Amino acid sequence: MRHLLLSIAVLMTATMAEATPAVVYSVGGKFDASFNEAAWRGAERWAATTGERYGEYEIERPAESEQALRFFASRGYSPVVAIGFLHADALRKVAEDYPDTRFTIVDIEVDAPNVQSVVFREHEGSFITGKMAAMTSESGVIGFVGGMDIPLIRRFECGYRQGAASVSEETRVLATMTGDTPAAWADPVAGAEIARGQIAEGADIIMQAAGGTGIGVLQAAADAGILGIGTDSNQNALHPGHVLTSLMKRVDVAVEEAFDQEKWAAGVLSLGIAEGGLSIAMDENNAALVTEEVKTAADEAARSIAAGETVVHDTYADGDCPF
Repeated sequence: MRHLLLSIAVLMTATMAEATPAVVYSVGGKFDASFNEAAWRGAERWAATTGERYGEYEIERPAESEQALRFFASRGYSPVVAIGFLHADALRKVAEDYPDTRFTIVDIEVDAPNVQSVVFREHEGSFITGKMAAMTSESGVIGFVGGMDIPLIRRFECGYRQGAASVSEETRVLATMTGDTPAAWADPVAGAEIARGQIAEGADIIMQAAGGTGIGVLQAAADAGILGIGTDSNQNALHPGHVLTSLMKRVDVAVEEAFDQEKWAAGVLSLGIAEGGLSIAMDENNAALVTEEVKTAADEAARSIAAGETVVHDTYADGDCPF
């Protein structure tokens, strides 16, 4: 509880307003350059816009989740935003005990009258990165490194495979998950090792969907002189000239809007390409890597998906990946 109390001491005055929001990050640290950091940026943007303060806590292990959520709820914070599926079980308990507190959880659905669940259609975005990778690859072999082996990451993987297959069914996709425990999100050394293994098999572009572990994937790709693809945040600047693009999952927008008392609503909010919940990062760090042909193809894929003309296989709803 030491880190939580320190965070509150820094962020809050002695008398706490009842409507003060809070965010509880997932494992991997607030500054993971990925999922958690995107959430932090959204919270900071809300604070800068409103001039208000918020509570925050970084869990080091899933067992801390219930304690953190209960701490904020018991002291009148609302909404309390939980980042990541690891909070789901704890939130179900705490939301029932604090029915007057508003909660938001990102990346999984929790069915409760005082919970807002924000989920993303990740497969739509990874279809586009798969297409870009297949069009850019010279070897015809591309890689994918996931974090914890869960349905969410398999959904990412399938979209990536389908996007690559839309360019050429001959494109070979190497896919490896880092592990089957939450530690798989915070092991950049393992990420780098997996990436080097895929490079040895011929991969010249590797996408990571592995949280903090993915930082090691991008580092290994840059060290080997090949291209990486980032996820969640814009990671192009981590290795300028060595990150083809990043699939931005707008967790920042989800948090910023969840903090807004007037915009918060219970139920499920599903965000994909059409809603602006997912986008492809283009900036000065990757401009020279993405040809006009690839950029046009990516833009057209996004338009087609948003219009419902291109249907990306959703392993949640449609079953095992056929690609």
